[in-house]
Amino acid sequence: MLRRTLLLGLCRGPLGRGLGTHRGGSILDRDGKMSEIKKKIQSILPGGDWNPLYDTSYLPPESSDVVIVGGGVLGLSVAYWLKKLEKPRGAIRVLVVERDHTYSRASTVLSVGGIRQQFSVPENVQLSLFSIDFLRNINEYLAVADDPPLDIQFNPSGYLLLASEKGAAIMENNVKVQRQEGAKVCLMSPEQLRNKFPWINTEGVALASYGMEHEGWFDPWCLLQGLRRKVQSMGVLFCRGEVTRFVSSSNLMKTASGEEVNLKRIHEVHVKIDQSLEYQPVECAIVVNAAGAWSGQVAELAGIGNGPPGTLQGTKLPVELRKRYVYLWHCPQGPGLETPFVIDPSGTYFRREGLGHNYLGGCSPTEEEEPDPGNLEVDHDFFQDRVWPPLAQRVPAFETLKVRSAWAGYYDYNTFDQNGVVGPHPLVINMYFATGFSGHGLQQAPAVGRAVAEMVLEGHFQTINLSSFLFSRFYSGEKVQEHNII
Repeated sequence: MLRRTLLLGLCRGPLGRGLGTHRGGSILDRDGKMSEIKKKIQSILPGGDWNPLYDTSYLPPESSDVVIVGGGVLGLSVAYWLKKLEKPRGAIRVLVVERDHTYSRASTVLSVGGIRQQFSVPENVQLSLFSIDFLRNINEYLAVADDPPLDIQFNPSGYLLLASEKGAAIMENNVKVQRQEGAKVCLMSPEQLRNKFPWINTEGVALASYGMEHEGWFDPWCLLQGLRRKVQSMGVLFCRGEVTRFVSSSNLMKTASGEEVNLKRIHEVHVKIDQSLEYQPVECAIVVNAAGAWSGQVAELAGIGNGPPGTLQGTKLPVELRKRYVYLWHCPQGPGLETPFVIDPSGTYFRREGLGHNYLGGCSPTEEEEPDPGNLEVDHDFFQDRVWPPLAQRVPAFETLKVRSAWAGYYDYNTFDQNGVVGPHPLVINMYFATGFSGHGLQQAPAVGRAVAEMVLEGHFQTINLSSFLFSRFYSGEKVQEHNII
């Protein structure tokens, strides 16, 4: 006990304001000093070799420059770019805290793995263009010495979006935006659509847009594991646990208009260890909220939204847990190998899965139909009532399909405008967000991770300007109006 008491007592120390610094010097300096301290303790205690009585290897470190809450693909992408862009190498200690080490409930691995450029907001197009380049050249980014190369099984079959007469004008405007940003997208008339995809029934379709390059789908699990393997090789630390508390300090400040605001800074993150009653306090300079569907709860822990309604202090992070179903069906007479990722005007979608006449698809429910997010049970009646009818209408061969399996996953649903939240909080000044993408976080994760890292390290966005995705828009009421949310 004496060794443990001495070690714990000597390890603790207040964290300074600067990233990577403490009142006693940098973390690297501190690690060197700790080695010397251990030697001195060893010399005065009996027992010879330094051998703590209790194994504490499962605990997170007592301090870290950056604590990332959430170890999904967004959190790992932030960790990767922080280490990739840090100067000098090894200057930043990064800890990733993930409570579900199996990722059984993670949005990343339960998604259908699509990536597209066909958005209506320029920033979303730019994010996807950056990310597709990352995915197409993934081994230039995520290669690890002596490990086999990654194969994310990218299928470049493109997205095919169908519009009714009501949505045709919006589609035309969207394609103009996409082309201006460098996306290769073409418009197709119903006749052109029938000629290229004769298995489609074009009834009710006035216009279609088709991604000719840099769209398709890939293996999300492979990307997740590739990022995890890479960041571990870069020195990122992992902890299996749950963040349950933030310890912060406050300063009362006046704005230019004379309004008083309370600025907070998080100094310590409390991590409850998985399958244990223990928790470990971790001193930190920066916290990144990448907790996906649970990021709203993490924000509440930091006091975000805990203020008078209508004020910045009372503005919550509007990200909620939403459940979505994915169905896999078999249809020998269905579309062949040239099948794109099809989005019907009804909101129903599908894509080919493998080479054995299997297909994945589903449909987002209306607000009135939102299922209970308290479990991951699948509603098979939803397929019969809401998904199958428009599928069979659009692809007559699907009248004979047979559902083989299904699963449910979570969206980090932004109830404000269904777009991502990226960058720092205006009042909790050292909490940064990478969340709220409402279904397109996986495909944009490589670019979002870089954007957050740039903001942490440089204080501003560099590669893509995501100022319109800042938290402050929830207070000002300025929505990022994306028309192509699936």
